[in-house]
Amino acid sequence: MVVPLFSVYSKKSVGIGEFDDIKLIVDWLELTGNSIVQFLPFNKLGATFCPYDSISSFALEPAYISLRLIPGAEKRTIKDRIKELNKKFPLGIYPLDYRIERQKVMLLWDIYMEGSDRDSAEFKRFIQENSYWLSDFALFSTLKDYHAGRPWYEWQDNYKNRDKASLEAFSKEHEREIAFRMWMQWHLYKQFLDSRNYAQRKNILLKGDLPILVSLDSADVWSHPEFFKLGFATGAPADMYCAKGQRWGMPPYNWEKIKEDGYTYLKEKLKYAQNFYDILRIDHVVGLFRIWSIPYNEPLENQGLNGFFDPRDENKWQDQGKELLSVMLNSTDMLLCAEDLGMIPKSCTITLKELGIPGNDVQRWVKDWKKKHDFLEPSEYRLLSVAMLSTHDTTNWAAWWENEAGTVDEGLFIRRCRERGINYSQVKDKLFDANKSRHNRLRWLEEVSSVSDLIHILGKRKEELLDFIEMYENSYGEKEKLWRRLKIDGPMQEKANADIISRAFRLTLESNSVFCIELIIDLLILGGILKADPYDYRINTPGTINDKNWRFVMPIALEDLIRHPVTKIIRSLVVSSSRI
Repeated sequence: MVVPLFSVYSKKSVGIGEFDDIKLIVDWLELTGNSIVQFLPFNKLGATFCPYDSISSFALEPAYISLRLIPGAEKRTIKDRIKELNKKFPLGIYPLDYRIERQKVMLLWDIYMEGSDRDSAEFKRFIQENSYWLSDFALFSTLKDYHAGRPWYEWQDNYKNRDKASLEAFSKEHEREIAFRMWMQWHLYKQFLDSRNYAQRKNILLKGDLPILVSLDSADVWSHPEFFKLGFATGAPADMYCAKGQRWGMPPYNWEKIKEDGYTYLKEKLKYAQNFYDILRIDHVVGLFRIWSIPYNEPLENQGLNGFFDPRDENKWQDQGKELLSVMLNSTDMLLCAEDLGMIPKSCTITLKELGIPGNDVQRWVKDWKKKHDFLEPSEYRLLSVAMLSTHDTTNWAAWWENEAGTVDEGLFIRRCRERGINYSQVKDKLFDANKSRHNRLRWLEEVSSVSDLIHILGKRKEELLDFIEMYENSYGEKEKLWRRLKIDGPMQEKANADIISRAFRLTLESNSVFCIELIIDLLILGGILKADPYDYRINTPGTINDKNWRFVMPIALEDLIRHPVTKIIRSLVVSSSRI
Protein backbone atom coordinates (compact mmCIF):
# COMPACT_ATOMS: atom_id res chain seq x y z
CA MET A 1 0.00 0.00 0.00
CA VAL A 2 1.26 3.48 -0.86
CA VAL A 3 1.08 5.60 2.30
CA PRO A 4 2.47 9.16 2.29
CA LEU A 5 3.58 9.64 5.90
CA PHE A 6 2.42 13.26 5.86
CA SER A 7 -1.11 12.01 5.09
CA VAL A 8 -1.47 9.86 8.20
CA TYR A 9 -0.93 10.39 11.90
CA SER A 10 -1.36 8.79 15.30
CA LYS A 11 -2.90 10.31 18.39
CA LYS A 12 0.66 10.86 19.64
CA SER A 13 1.83 12.73 16.53
CA VAL A 14 2.71 16.40 16.66
CA GLY A 15 1.28 18.21 13.64
CA ILE A 16 2.18 15.58 11.04
CA GLY A 17 2.79 11.84 10.69
CA GLU A 18 6.05 10.77 12.32
CA PHE A 19 8.57 7.97 11.87
CA ASP A 20 7.31 6.26 15.01
CA ASP A 21 3.82 6.12 13.43
CA ILE A 22 5.17 3.66 10.87
CA LYS A 23 4.67 0.99 13.53
CA LEU A 24 0.91 1.61 13.48
CA ILE A 25 0.92 1.58 9.68
CA VAL A 26 2.65 -1.80 9.87
CA ASP A 27 0.02 -3.07 12.33
CA TRP A 28 -2.76 -1.94 9.98
CA LEU A 29 -1.15 -3.56 6.95
CA GLU A 30 -0.80 -6.80 8.86
CA LEU A 31 -4.54 -6.75 9.64
CA THR A 32 -5.50 -5.97 6.02
CA GLY A 33 -3.40 -8.79 4.61
CA ASN A 34 -0.90 -6.48 2.91
CA SER A 35 2.80 -7.20 3.16
CA ILE A 36 4.39 -4.08 1.59
CA VAL A 37 4.11 -0.43 2.57
CA GLN A 38 5.45 2.04 0.03
CA PHE A 39 6.40 5.54 1.12
CA LEU A 40 7.08 8.71 -0.80
CA PRO A 41 10.62 10.10 -0.38
CA PHE A 42 11.55 11.23 3.13
CA ASN A 43 14.30 13.59 1.97
CA LYS A 44 14.66 17.07 3.48
CA LEU A 45 12.00 19.24 1.89
CA GLY A 46 12.53 22.52 0.11
CA ALA A 47 10.29 25.57 -0.28
CA THR A 48 7.58 23.80 -2.33
CA PHE A 49 7.40 20.82 0.08
CA CYS A 50 7.71 18.48 -2.91
CA PRO A 51 9.48 15.26 -1.87
CA TYR A 52 10.82 14.90 -5.42
CA ASP A 53 12.47 18.35 -5.31
CA SER A 54 14.40 17.95 -2.09
CA ILE A 55 17.45 19.80 -0.84
CA SER A 56 19.36 16.58 -0.19
CA SER A 57 19.46 13.06 -1.62
CA PHE A 58 20.40 11.81 1.84
CA ALA A 59 19.15 13.97 4.72
CA LEU A 60 15.77 13.12 6.25
CA GLU A 61 12.95 15.61 6.80
CA PRO A 62 12.89 16.86 10.46
CA ALA A 63 9.10 17.30 10.43
CA TYR A 64 8.79 13.51 10.74
CA ILE A 65 10.67 13.33 14.05
CA SER A 66 8.86 12.22 17.21
CA LEU A 67 9.79 14.88 19.75
CA ARG A 68 8.63 12.82 22.71
CA LEU A 69 11.27 10.16 21.95
CA ILE A 70 14.26 12.52 22.09
CA PRO A 71 16.28 12.27 25.33
CA GLY A 72 15.46 15.36 27.34
CA ALA A 73 11.88 15.66 26.04
CA GLU A 74 10.58 14.24 29.31
CA LYS A 75 11.29 17.55 31.06
CA ARG A 76 8.16 19.44 32.03
CA THR A 77 9.09 22.58 30.10
CA ILE A 78 9.55 20.56 26.90
CA LYS A 79 6.34 18.61 27.48
CA ASP A 80 4.44 21.87 27.90
CA ARG A 81 5.84 23.22 24.64
CA ILE A 82 4.87 20.01 22.82
CA LYS A 83 1.33 20.41 24.14
CA GLU A 84 1.29 23.95 22.77
CA LEU A 85 2.35 22.66 19.37
CA ASN A 86 -0.50 20.13 19.46
CA LYS A 87 -2.93 22.99 20.00
CA LYS A 88 -1.36 25.16 17.32
CA PHE A 89 -1.17 22.36 14.74
CA PRO A 90 -4.24 20.13 15.28
CA LEU A 91 -4.17 16.74 13.60
CA GLY A 92 -6.44 15.68 10.76
CA ILE A 93 -6.65 19.12 9.15
CA TYR A 94 -6.43 19.20 5.35
CA PRO A 95 -4.40 20.83 3.84
CA LEU A 96 -1.38 20.07 5.99
CA ASP A 97 0.43 23.01 7.60
CA TYR A 98 4.15 22.51 6.97
CA ARG A 99 5.09 25.29 9.36
CA ILE A 100 5.23 22.51 11.96
CA GLU A 101 8.70 21.67 10.66
CA ARG A 102 10.19 25.00 11.72
CA GLN A 103 8.55 24.76 15.14
CA LYS A 104 9.93 21.28 15.71
CA VAL A 105 13.44 22.36 14.72
CA MET A 106 13.31 25.29 17.15
CA LEU A 107 12.28 22.99 19.98
CA LEU A 108 14.93 20.45 19.01
CA TRP A 109 17.57 23.18 19.23
CA ASP A 110 16.63 23.83 22.84
CA ILE A 111 16.71 20.10 23.62
CA TYR A 112 20.08 19.83 21.93
CA MET A 113 21.56 22.70 23.93
CA GLU A 114 20.53 21.00 27.17
CA GLY A 115 21.03 17.44 25.95
CA SER A 116 23.24 14.76 27.35
CA ASP A 117 23.74 12.66 24.20
CA ARG A 118 25.39 15.13 21.82
CA ASP A 119 28.86 13.89 22.72
CA SER A 120 28.01 10.18 22.65
CA ALA A 121 30.20 7.64 20.89
CA GLU A 122 27.18 6.48 18.90
CA PHE A 123 26.65 9.97 17.51
CA LYS A 124 30.31 10.27 16.57
CA ARG A 125 30.14 6.90 14.82
CA PHE A 126 27.08 8.06 12.84
CA ILE A 127 29.02 11.14 11.68
CA GLN A 128 31.97 9.02 10.60
CA GLU A 129 29.85 6.43 8.76
CA ASN A 130 28.02 9.14 6.80
CA SER A 131 30.96 11.40 6.10
CA TYR A 132 30.28 11.41 2.36
CA TRP A 133 27.23 13.66 2.70
CA LEU A 134 26.52 14.63 6.31
CA SER A 135 29.01 17.41 6.95
CA ASP A 136 28.34 19.02 3.56
CA PHE A 137 24.60 18.95 4.23
CA ALA A 138 24.97 20.42 7.73
CA LEU A 139 27.26 23.18 6.45
CA PHE A 140 24.93 23.91 3.52
CA SER A 141 21.89 24.16 5.83
CA THR A 142 23.71 26.47 8.22
CA LEU A 143 24.89 28.68 5.38
CA LYS A 144 21.35 28.78 4.01
CA ASP A 145 20.06 30.07 7.35
CA TYR A 146 22.93 32.57 7.44
CA HIS A 147 21.77 33.87 4.05
CA ALA A 148 18.12 34.16 5.22
CA GLY A 149 17.00 31.12 3.25
CA ARG A 150 18.21 32.35 -0.14
CA PRO A 151 19.34 29.67 -2.66
CA TRP A 152 23.05 28.92 -2.72
CA TYR A 153 23.53 30.50 -6.16
CA GLU A 154 22.54 33.88 -4.62
CA TRP A 155 25.07 33.67 -1.76
CA GLN A 156 28.20 35.79 -1.66
CA ASP A 157 30.81 34.42 -4.03
CA ASN A 158 33.20 32.89 -1.52
CA TYR A 159 30.44 30.69 -0.06
CA LYS A 160 28.68 30.08 -3.37
CA ASN A 161 31.89 28.87 -4.99
CA ARG A 162 33.05 26.91 -1.91
CA ASP A 163 36.20 28.85 -1.17
CA LYS A 164 38.07 26.52 1.19
CA ALA A 165 39.42 29.14 3.60
CA SER A 166 36.03 30.89 3.86
CA LEU A 167 34.20 27.62 4.58
CA GLU A 168 36.72 26.61 7.22
CA ALA A 169 36.35 29.96 8.97
CA PHE A 170 32.55 29.79 8.78
CA SER A 171 32.52 26.22 10.09
CA LYS A 172 34.63 27.17 13.08
CA GLU A 173 32.43 30.17 13.87
CA HIS A 174 29.19 28.16 13.52
CA GLU A 175 30.38 24.86 14.94
CA ARG A 176 27.38 24.39 17.26
CA GLU A 177 24.77 25.00 14.54
CA ILE A 178 26.49 22.59 12.17
CA ALA A 179 26.77 19.91 14.86
CA PHE A 180 23.10 20.41 15.74
CA ARG A 181 22.00 19.60 12.20
CA MET A 182 24.06 16.41 12.24
CA TRP A 183 22.62 15.51 15.66
CA MET A 184 19.11 16.03 14.32
CA GLN A 185 19.82 13.73 11.37
CA TRP A 186 21.17 11.13 13.79
CA HIS A 187 17.93 11.06 15.77
CA LEU A 188 15.86 10.92 12.58
CA TYR A 189 18.00 7.99 11.46
CA LYS A 190 17.52 6.18 14.77
CA GLN A 191 13.76 6.66 14.85
CA PHE A 192 13.30 5.56 11.25
CA LEU A 193 15.58 2.55 11.79
CA ASP A 194 13.63 1.54 14.90
CA SER A 195 10.39 1.49 12.91
CA ARG A 196 12.05 -0.44 10.10
CA ASN A 197 13.19 -3.07 12.63
CA TYR A 198 9.61 -3.28 13.94
CA ALA A 199 8.35 -3.90 10.40
CA GLN A 200 10.90 -6.66 9.90
CA ARG A 201 9.69 -8.41 13.05
CA LYS A 202 6.15 -8.24 11.65
CA ASN A 203 7.29 -9.50 8.20
CA ILE A 204 6.17 -6.29 6.54
CA LEU A 205 8.44 -4.97 3.79
CA LEU A 206 9.24 -1.26 3.54
CA LYS A 207 9.46 0.13 0.03
CA GLY A 208 11.24 3.43 -0.39
CA ASP A 209 11.31 5.90 -3.25
CA LEU A 210 14.53 7.19 -4.78
CA PRO A 211 13.92 10.54 -6.49
CA ILE A 212 15.77 10.56 -9.76
CA LEU A 213 16.53 14.27 -9.33
CA VAL A 214 17.40 16.77 -6.63
CA SER A 215 16.61 20.47 -6.29
CA LEU A 216 18.87 23.04 -7.94
CA ASP A 217 19.00 24.65 -4.49
CA SER A 218 20.32 21.57 -2.75
CA ALA A 219 23.31 20.45 -0.74
CA ASP A 220 24.07 17.94 -3.50
CA VAL A 221 24.35 20.55 -6.26
CA TRP A 222 26.25 23.00 -4.06
CA SER A 223 28.68 20.28 -2.95
CA HIS A 224 29.15 18.68 -6.38
CA PRO A 225 28.19 21.18 -9.12
CA GLU A 226 30.28 19.19 -11.58
CA PHE A 227 27.74 16.34 -11.35
CA PHE A 228 24.96 18.50 -12.84
CA LYS A 229 24.19 20.38 -16.06
CA LEU A 230 23.29 23.71 -14.51
CA GLY A 231 22.26 25.40 -17.75
CA PHE A 232 19.15 23.23 -18.06
CA ALA A 233 15.97 22.33 -16.18
CA THR A 234 14.38 18.90 -16.39
CA GLY A 235 10.76 18.18 -17.22
CA ALA A 236 8.55 16.22 -19.59
CA PRO A 237 7.28 16.87 -23.12
CA ALA A 238 3.62 17.57 -23.88
CA ASP A 239 1.25 14.59 -23.83
CA MET A 240 -2.50 13.90 -23.70
CA TYR A 241 -2.57 14.70 -19.97
CA CYS A 242 -0.35 17.81 -19.88
CA ALA A 243 -0.90 20.07 -22.87
CA LYS A 244 2.32 22.06 -22.40
CA GLY A 245 4.36 19.30 -20.87
CA GLN A 246 6.04 19.84 -17.54
CA ARG A 247 8.98 21.86 -16.24
CA TRP A 248 10.22 20.44 -12.95
CA GLY A 249 13.19 22.77 -12.61
CA MET A 250 15.73 20.33 -11.18
CA PRO A 251 19.00 20.15 -13.15
CA PRO A 252 19.83 17.02 -15.18
CA TYR A 253 22.82 14.93 -14.17
CA ASN A 254 26.19 15.05 -15.86
CA TRP A 255 26.59 11.28 -15.94
CA GLU A 256 30.04 11.46 -17.52
CA LYS A 257 31.41 13.31 -14.49
CA ILE A 258 29.61 10.99 -12.05
CA LYS A 259 31.09 8.00 -13.89
CA GLU A 260 34.58 9.50 -13.71
CA ASP A 261 34.16 9.45 -9.91
CA GLY A 262 33.30 5.75 -9.98
CA TYR A 263 29.57 6.41 -9.48
CA THR A 264 30.31 7.04 -5.80
CA TYR A 265 27.47 9.59 -5.54
CA LEU A 266 24.92 7.05 -6.79
CA LYS A 267 26.31 4.22 -4.67
CA GLU A 268 26.27 6.31 -1.50
CA LYS A 269 22.58 7.16 -2.01
CA LEU A 270 21.76 3.46 -2.19
CA LYS A 271 23.96 2.69 0.79
CA TYR A 272 22.06 5.12 3.02
CA ALA A 273 18.63 4.09 1.73
CA GLN A 274 19.40 0.45 2.47
CA ASN A 275 19.39 1.26 6.19
CA PHE A 276 15.63 1.70 5.95
CA TYR A 277 14.17 -0.19 2.99
CA ASP A 278 13.77 -3.70 1.63
CA ILE A 279 12.55 -2.52 -1.76
CA LEU A 280 13.37 0.71 -3.62
CA ARG A 281 11.31 2.40 -6.34
CA ILE A 282 13.42 4.21 -8.93
CA ASP A 283 11.50 7.36 -9.73
CA HIS A 284 11.15 8.21 -13.47
CA VAL A 285 13.48 5.38 -14.45
CA VAL A 286 13.37 6.43 -18.11
CA GLY A 287 15.35 9.49 -17.02
CA LEU A 288 18.35 7.22 -16.57
CA PHE A 289 18.15 6.49 -20.31
CA ARG A 290 17.28 9.99 -21.52
CA ILE A 291 15.74 13.00 -19.83
CA TRP A 292 13.77 15.95 -21.16
CA SER A 293 15.98 19.00 -20.78
CA ILE A 294 14.82 22.59 -21.14
CA PRO A 295 17.21 25.56 -21.49
CA TYR A 296 17.13 27.31 -18.12
CA ASN A 297 16.38 30.71 -19.67
CA GLU A 298 13.30 29.39 -21.50
CA PRO A 299 10.19 31.37 -20.35
CA LEU A 300 8.42 29.56 -17.50
CA GLU A 301 5.02 29.87 -19.17
CA ASN A 302 6.22 27.51 -21.94
CA GLN A 303 6.68 24.76 -19.35
CA GLY A 304 8.04 21.69 -21.16
CA LEU A 305 7.28 22.69 -24.74
CA ASN A 306 10.76 23.70 -25.93
CA GLY A 307 13.10 21.03 -24.72
CA PHE A 308 15.04 18.04 -26.04
CA PHE A 309 15.98 14.58 -24.89
CA ASP A 310 19.48 14.27 -23.39
CA PRO A 311 21.42 12.43 -24.77
CA ARG A 312 20.30 13.78 -28.11
CA ASP A 313 21.56 10.64 -29.86
CA GLU A 314 18.86 7.99 -29.38
CA ASN A 315 21.42 5.26 -30.06
CA LYS A 316 23.08 6.05 -26.72
CA TRP A 317 19.95 5.69 -24.56
CA GLN A 318 20.00 1.95 -24.01
CA ASP A 319 23.70 1.70 -23.17
CA GLN A 320 23.48 4.59 -20.69
CA GLY A 321 20.36 3.27 -18.96
CA LYS A 322 21.64 -0.28 -18.77
CA GLU A 323 24.97 0.80 -17.32
CA LEU A 324 23.35 2.96 -14.63
CA LEU A 325 20.84 0.29 -13.64
CA SER A 326 23.58 -2.34 -13.55
CA VAL A 327 25.63 -0.15 -11.21
CA MET A 328 22.60 0.20 -8.95
CA LEU A 329 21.81 -3.53 -8.95
CA ASN A 330 25.40 -4.33 -8.07
CA SER A 331 25.53 -1.74 -5.29
CA THR A 332 22.61 -2.77 -3.09
CA ASP A 333 20.75 -5.72 -1.59
CA MET A 334 17.41 -3.93 -1.95
CA LEU A 335 14.99 -5.18 -4.58
CA LEU A 336 14.76 -2.47 -7.22
CA CYS A 337 11.48 -1.53 -8.87
CA ALA A 338 10.99 1.11 -11.55
CA GLU A 339 8.44 3.84 -12.20
CA ASP A 340 8.18 3.39 -15.98
CA LEU A 341 5.11 5.49 -16.76
CA GLY A 342 4.68 8.01 -19.56
CA MET A 343 6.47 8.03 -22.92
CA ILE A 344 8.79 5.04 -22.57
CA PRO A 345 11.20 4.13 -25.38
CA LYS A 346 11.64 0.46 -26.25
CA SER A 347 15.22 0.56 -25.00
CA CYS A 348 13.95 1.17 -21.44
CA THR A 349 11.29 -1.55 -21.56
CA ILE A 350 13.73 -4.09 -22.99
CA THR A 351 16.41 -3.28 -20.40
CA LEU A 352 14.06 -3.49 -17.40
CA LYS A 353 12.88 -6.90 -18.55
CA GLU A 354 16.42 -8.08 -19.22
CA LEU A 355 17.59 -7.00 -15.77
CA GLY A 356 14.49 -8.35 -13.99
CA ILE A 357 13.32 -4.96 -12.64
CA PRO A 358 9.53 -4.68 -12.17
CA GLY A 359 7.78 -1.64 -13.64
CA ASN A 360 4.32 -0.16 -12.95
CA ASP A 361 1.02 -1.32 -14.45
CA VAL A 362 -1.60 1.33 -13.62
CA GLN A 363 -5.04 0.00 -14.45
CA ARG A 364 -6.29 3.04 -16.38
CA TRP A 365 -3.32 2.76 -18.75
CA VAL A 366 -2.99 -1.02 -19.06
CA LYS A 367 -4.46 -1.39 -22.55
CA ASP A 368 -3.88 -2.90 -25.94
CA TRP A 369 -2.82 0.44 -27.37
CA LYS A 370 -2.20 -0.73 -30.94
CA LYS A 371 -5.30 -2.77 -31.76
CA LYS A 372 -8.62 -2.54 -29.90
CA HIS A 373 -7.50 0.05 -27.34
CA ASP A 374 -9.26 -2.16 -24.79
CA PHE A 375 -8.21 -2.88 -21.22
CA LEU A 376 -6.15 -5.99 -20.64
CA GLU A 377 -7.35 -9.05 -18.82
CA PRO A 378 -5.71 -9.59 -15.40
CA SER A 379 -3.72 -12.47 -16.91
CA GLU A 380 -2.26 -10.09 -19.50
CA TYR A 381 -0.59 -7.75 -17.00
CA ARG A 382 3.21 -7.97 -17.01
CA LEU A 383 4.58 -10.46 -14.50
CA LEU A 384 7.45 -8.06 -13.79
CA SER A 385 5.25 -5.22 -12.62
CA VAL A 386 3.48 -3.58 -9.70
CA ALA A 387 -0.27 -3.44 -10.38
CA MET A 388 -2.19 -0.45 -9.00
CA LEU A 389 -5.30 1.65 -9.50
CA SER A 390 -3.67 5.07 -9.06
CA THR A 391 -0.40 6.81 -8.27
CA HIS A 392 0.44 9.81 -6.11
CA ASP A 393 0.63 11.89 -9.32
CA THR A 394 -2.83 10.95 -10.64
CA THR A 395 -6.37 11.48 -9.51
CA ASN A 396 -7.64 8.67 -7.32
CA TRP A 397 -9.56 5.92 -9.11
CA ALA A 398 -13.05 7.23 -8.28
CA ALA A 399 -12.14 10.74 -9.46
CA TRP A 400 -10.66 9.35 -12.67
CA TRP A 401 -13.78 7.26 -13.32
CA GLU A 402 -16.15 10.18 -12.79
CA ASN A 403 -14.16 12.96 -14.47
CA GLU A 404 -11.42 11.66 -16.76
CA ALA A 405 -12.29 8.25 -18.23
CA GLY A 406 -13.34 8.69 -21.85
CA THR A 407 -11.96 12.24 -22.08
CA VAL A 408 -9.15 14.28 -23.60
CA ASP A 409 -7.30 17.25 -22.16
CA GLU A 410 -9.00 20.47 -23.28
CA GLY A 411 -5.79 22.51 -23.36
CA LEU A 412 -4.08 19.96 -25.57
CA PHE A 413 -7.07 19.71 -27.89
CA ILE A 414 -7.26 23.51 -28.26
CA ARG A 415 -3.55 23.70 -29.07
CA ARG A 416 -3.85 20.97 -31.67
CA CYS A 417 -6.81 22.80 -33.25
CA ARG A 418 -4.82 26.03 -33.40
CA GLU A 419 -1.92 24.24 -35.09
CA ARG A 420 -4.26 22.84 -37.80
CA GLY A 421 -6.28 25.98 -38.36
CA ILE A 422 -9.42 24.44 -36.85
CA ASN A 423 -11.92 26.71 -35.07
CA TYR A 424 -12.28 25.04 -31.69
CA SER A 425 -15.43 26.94 -30.71
CA GLN A 426 -17.18 25.67 -33.85
CA VAL A 427 -16.37 21.97 -33.36
CA LYS A 428 -16.49 21.70 -29.57
CA ASP A 429 -20.24 21.09 -29.18
CA LYS A 430 -20.25 18.70 -32.15
CA LEU A 431 -17.60 16.50 -30.54
CA PHE A 432 -18.00 16.73 -26.78
CA ASP A 433 -20.72 16.32 -24.17
CA ALA A 434 -20.84 19.53 -22.13
CA ASN A 435 -22.79 17.82 -19.32
CA LYS A 436 -20.06 15.21 -18.81
CA SER A 437 -17.01 17.45 -19.37
CA ARG A 438 -15.45 18.98 -16.28
CA HIS A 439 -12.10 19.91 -14.74
CA ASN A 440 -10.70 20.81 -18.19
CA ARG A 441 -11.44 17.34 -19.52
CA LEU A 442 -13.61 16.87 -22.63
CA ARG A 443 -15.90 13.81 -22.82
CA TRP A 444 -16.74 12.55 -26.30
CA LEU A 445 -20.35 12.56 -27.47
CA GLU A 446 -21.65 9.03 -28.02
CA GLU A 447 -22.74 10.05 -31.52
CA VAL A 448 -19.12 10.55 -32.55
CA SER A 449 -18.86 6.80 -32.90
CA SER A 450 -16.14 6.43 -35.53
CA VAL A 451 -12.94 7.94 -36.86
CA SER A 452 -14.91 8.91 -39.95
CA ASP A 453 -17.26 11.00 -37.79
CA LEU A 454 -14.28 12.72 -36.19
CA ILE A 455 -12.64 13.52 -39.55
CA HIS A 456 -15.92 14.86 -40.98
CA ILE A 457 -16.48 17.23 -38.04
CA LEU A 458 -12.89 18.52 -38.02
CA GLY A 459 -13.05 19.09 -41.77
CA LYS A 460 -9.48 18.13 -42.65
CA ARG A 461 -7.81 15.31 -44.54
CA LYS A 462 -7.11 12.17 -42.49
CA GLU A 463 -3.38 12.62 -43.00
CA GLU A 464 -3.57 15.98 -41.20
CA LEU A 465 -5.43 14.55 -38.21
CA LEU A 466 -3.35 11.57 -37.11
CA ASP A 467 -2.76 12.94 -33.61
CA PHE A 468 -6.49 13.73 -33.22
CA ILE A 469 -7.29 10.18 -34.31
CA GLU A 470 -4.83 8.81 -31.76
CA MET A 471 -6.46 10.85 -28.96
CA TYR A 472 -9.90 9.67 -30.06
CA GLU A 473 -9.02 5.98 -30.32
CA ASN A 474 -7.26 6.01 -26.96
CA SER A 475 -10.18 7.56 -25.10
CA TYR A 476 -13.53 7.15 -26.86
CA GLY A 477 -15.75 4.65 -25.03
CA GLU A 478 -13.10 4.15 -22.35
CA LYS A 479 -15.58 3.87 -19.48
CA GLU A 480 -17.72 1.37 -21.35
CA LYS A 481 -14.69 -0.78 -22.14
CA LEU A 482 -13.54 -0.90 -18.50
CA TRP A 483 -17.11 -1.53 -17.32
CA ARG A 484 -17.18 -4.68 -19.46
CA ARG A 485 -13.80 -5.72 -18.10
CA LEU A 486 -15.03 -5.26 -14.50
CA LYS A 487 -17.94 -7.61 -15.33
CA ILE A 488 -20.57 -5.68 -13.41
CA ASP A 489 -24.21 -6.44 -14.25
CA GLY A 490 -26.53 -3.70 -15.42
CA PRO A 491 -26.03 -0.44 -17.29
CA MET A 492 -22.80 1.50 -16.80
CA GLN A 493 -22.86 3.94 -13.89
CA GLU A 494 -21.27 7.37 -14.15
CA LYS A 495 -20.61 7.66 -10.40
CA ALA A 496 -18.19 5.43 -8.52
CA ASN A 497 -19.44 3.50 -5.51
CA ALA A 498 -17.96 0.91 -3.18
CA ASP A 499 -18.99 -2.01 -5.42
CA ILE A 500 -17.42 -0.50 -8.53
CA ILE A 501 -14.21 0.44 -6.70
CA SER A 502 -13.93 -3.02 -5.12
CA ARG A 503 -14.36 -4.61 -8.57
CA ALA A 504 -11.57 -2.41 -9.91
CA PHE A 505 -9.43 -3.37 -6.91
CA ARG A 506 -10.10 -7.06 -7.54
CA LEU A 507 -8.88 -6.69 -11.11
CA THR A 508 -5.44 -5.54 -9.94
CA LEU A 509 -5.36 -8.11 -7.12
CA GLU A 510 -6.08 -10.90 -9.60
CA SER A 511 -3.56 -9.60 -12.11
CA ASN A 512 -0.48 -11.44 -13.26
CA SER A 513 1.71 -8.76 -11.66
CA VAL A 514 4.15 -9.97 -9.04
CA PHE A 515 3.08 -7.12 -6.72
CA CYS A 516 -0.14 -5.20 -6.15
CA ILE A 517 0.38 -1.98 -4.19
CA GLU A 518 -2.56 0.43 -3.93
CA LEU A 519 -2.71 4.11 -3.02
CA ILE A 520 -4.26 4.58 0.43
CA ILE A 521 -6.74 7.19 -0.88
CA ASP A 522 -8.41 4.61 -3.13
CA LEU A 523 -8.92 2.29 -0.16
CA LEU A 524 -10.19 5.06 2.13
CA ILE A 525 -12.81 5.97 -0.49
CA LEU A 526 -13.70 2.29 -0.79
CA GLY A 527 -14.38 2.21 2.96
CA GLY A 528 -16.46 5.40 2.97
CA ILE A 529 -13.93 7.31 5.08
CA LEU A 530 -13.55 10.03 2.44
CA LYS A 531 -17.09 11.20 1.68
CA ALA A 532 -16.73 14.41 -0.35
CA ASP A 533 -16.20 14.74 -4.11
CA PRO A 534 -13.36 12.29 -4.94
CA TYR A 535 -11.78 14.98 -7.09
CA ASP A 536 -10.93 16.88 -3.90
CA TYR A 537 -8.63 14.09 -2.67
CA ARG A 538 -5.28 14.18 -4.38
CA ILE A 539 -1.62 13.95 -3.38
CA ASN A 540 -0.14 15.95 -6.25
CA THR A 541 -0.99 17.52 -9.59
CA PRO A 542 2.16 17.30 -11.73
CA GLY A 543 3.53 20.49 -13.21
CA THR A 544 1.78 22.72 -10.66
CA ILE A 545 2.66 24.49 -7.44
CA ASN A 546 -0.32 25.15 -5.19
CA ASP A 547 -1.50 24.94 -1.58
CA LYS A 548 -2.95 21.43 -2.01
CA ASN A 549 0.00 19.48 -3.40
CA TRP A 550 1.70 17.16 -0.87
CA ARG A 551 -0.77 18.21 1.83
CA PHE A 552 -3.50 15.55 1.83
CA VAL A 553 -4.39 14.39 5.35
CA MET A 554 -6.86 11.65 6.15
CA PRO A 555 -9.66 12.50 8.60
CA ILE A 556 -9.04 9.77 11.18
CA ALA A 557 -6.06 8.68 13.26
CA LEU A 558 -4.25 5.42 12.59
CA GLU A 559 -5.53 3.98 15.87
CA ASP A 560 -9.11 4.48 14.61
CA LEU A 561 -8.28 3.27 11.11
CA ILE A 562 -7.11 -0.04 12.55
CA ARG A 563 -10.57 -0.54 14.08
CA HIS A 564 -12.52 0.79 11.09
CA PRO A 565 -14.66 -1.66 9.02
CA VAL A 566 -12.54 -0.85 5.94
CA THR A 567 -9.78 -2.99 7.45
CA LYS A 568 -11.91 -6.13 7.18
CA ILE A 569 -13.16 -5.11 3.72
CA ILE A 570 -9.61 -4.83 2.40
CA ARG A 571 -8.56 -8.10 4.03
CA SER A 572 -11.52 -9.91 2.50
CA LEU A 573 -10.59 -8.69 -0.96
CA VAL A 574 -6.92 -9.61 -0.50
CA VAL A 575 -7.71 -13.08 0.87
CA SER A 576 -10.18 -13.84 -1.91
CA SER A 577 -7.50 -13.01 -4.48
CA SER A 578 -5.18 -15.74 -3.13
CA ARG A 579 -2.31 -13.26 -2.80
CA ILE A 580 -1.86 -14.45 0.81
